[in-house]
Amino acid sequence: MEVTIRRENENDYRTVEEMTREAFWNLNVPGCDEHYLVHVIRDHPDFMPEMDFVAEVNNKIVGNIMYSKSCVMDENNNRLETLTFGPLTVLPGYQRQGIGTSLINHTKEIAVKNGAAAIIILGHPHNYCKHGFKNSIDYNISNSEGKYPYGQLVLELKPGVFKGKSWKFYYSKVFDLDQRAVEEFDRQFPEKEKEFRYSQEEFSIAVRAYLG
Repeated sequence: MEVTIRRENENDYRTVEEMTREAFWNLNVPGCDEHYLVHVIRDHPDFMPEMDFVAEVNNKIVGNIMYSKSCVMDENNNRLETLTFGPLTVLPGYQRQGIGTSLINHTKEIAVKNGAAAIIILGHPHNYCKHGFKNSIDYNISNSEGKYPYGQLVLELKPGVFKGKSWKFYYSKVFDLDQRAVEEFDRQFPEKEKEFRYSQEEFSIAVRAYLG
């Protein structure tokens, strides 16, 4: 299967939103909000359009990755800029075929070339450890509350950049979504039934789990 990766453009917007809705619907919660995140992130000041890519197979969009600015602060309030991707989406039917890996690798190369210190995300470790991500506790990076979430993962791009200090991670406020706005936005799409799936219980456990 030949995969083409290119920059997202305005003509892709609704296709990417529809694809994201299909990929995340009922996965982590009944329904989803990731398609709304895709919609609002593009106009947010933390959005990085130069790191916004789609993956195509036979001229069909089957994947997408988006990045936003984030940062860590040390114990002396020194700030270090980092990158965060999300959502990372692959259309059902094309998953587990290397498309997500291609999107991560493509954008990671750009991040390294641009001198980024690290990519920090919130996600399931089993999806990202194979790409070199480690839990943030290994770099002494907590969340803003001083805790070490199970799913807070770091891909260090500048070896040793975090060494010898304690850090707190701060993601973009774009991820703090208004659920009423999510529901209103979702009405623009064909109706889909919200259901419970076991993956939601797994997600619920993961987001409440901390290390150390």
